[in-house]
Amino acid sequence: MSSITSPSSASRAAATTAHSNYTTPLIALTTLFFMWGFITCLNDILIPHLKSVFQLSYTQSMLIQLCFFGAYSIISLPAGALVKRISYKWGIVTGLAIAAAGCALFIPAAGYRIYALFLGALFVLATGVTILQVAANPYVTILGKPETAASRLNLTQAFNSLGTTLAPLFGAFLILSAATVAATNATPEQLDAIRATEAAAVKLPYLILAVAFLILACVFAALKLPVVEEDEQQGEQLPGNSAWSYRHLVLGAVGIFVYVGAEVSVGSFLVNFLAEPSIANLPEADAAHYVSYFWGGAMIGRFIGSAVMRYVDDGKALAFNAIVSAVLLLITVTTTGHIAMWAVLAVGLFNSIMFPTIFSLALHGLGKHTSQGSGILCLAIVGGALLPLVQGTLADTIGIQMAFLMPIACYLYISFYGVKGSRPRAS
Repeated sequence: MSSITSPSSASRAAATTAHSNYTTPLIALTTLFFMWGFITCLNDILIPHLKSVFQLSYTQSMLIQLCFFGAYSIISLPAGALVKRISYKWGIVTGLAIAAAGCALFIPAAGYRIYALFLGALFVLATGVTILQVAANPYVTILGKPETAASRLNLTQAFNSLGTTLAPLFGAFLILSAATVAATNATPEQLDAIRATEAAAVKLPYLILAVAFLILACVFAALKLPVVEEDEQQGEQLPGNSAWSYRHLVLGAVGIFVYVGAEVSVGSFLVNFLAEPSIANLPEADAAHYVSYFWGGAMIGRFIGSAVMRYVDDGKALAFNAIVSAVLLLITVTTTGHIAMWAVLAVGLFNSIMFPTIFSLALHGLGKHTSQGSGILCLAIVGGALLPLVQGTLADTIGIQMAFLMPIACYLYISFYGVKGSRPRAS
């Protein structure tokens, strides 16, 4: 009797073949995660640098994060519609080209030495990064088995953390070190020349990044990436008329909002916090090197998480990390010296799996609504614009150390989402 391959067997065979063809595109996508991690973390160096150049308060310096992450609130939903229309691949190419233009705008901003121009350049840069996020994050979850989506996204996000680890070293060497030397050797009469030198220090780094984004845009335009229709995603789709119908997506969007807000708030204040006499009393250029420990911890945690989460429930792992992060921040605000310093730096290790895990849990079961859901989640990244502004106001009023109380509330919500709010269901 001859054997006949059933449709289900054929489908499984086709899926297995498809999965084996996803290795090259996933490798290519990791470069994007690296680049936007690098460019986002460079803001942590830009904040103390421009704070010195323009003599800003903490609240005013947080306008950098407001403009950068504020782009997500304006661009995310249109970006979701754009990616749905032109495909994940061309969404990535478009995002890279816009990011390159944003980096190039730093050159005239530094030349004219106007803070508003820096903020405008950051907004354009963030527009490109937003489109990249909307396209690349769900693309990674689709390219492979649905049950390993969180693990896969954690692995690619580990390379995002590699970018965030290297960015402070890059910024300290090319931006803060030049400014420190100029300030040390200057007399009061040379103040304007010092500010001009400090402003000009951003030109070379952002020119290098503009070229890198353009090269990547050309590479992705030439690559043959698999076209995956959302209707064909693996896994069973939950019922729902739109992405907004899914309770676990909406709660996940809140989770993304508070997570990004907490992470950016902590990272943005690290250089100034470590410079405090009661903490480590470090010069800004030296403090920037320690910021790499914060982001390096996130990188290590994501590599560990990508392996461990193949065996541990995603929601429970998320809740555990969130609770530990809250405890570490409580230690940060109640102690001084090296204990407070290493407690806040250790938060990076436990931040590691949060963003990709929340993202993949929130998109689970959305099927044809995945692009819209991704746009909603990227819209929630606006938390990185608003919550650092809140922490900046707290730092100006109750002190930079006590301001770290704010992210604790964020991590408590994330622990709730991991335990209960992430359970997939349509409203």
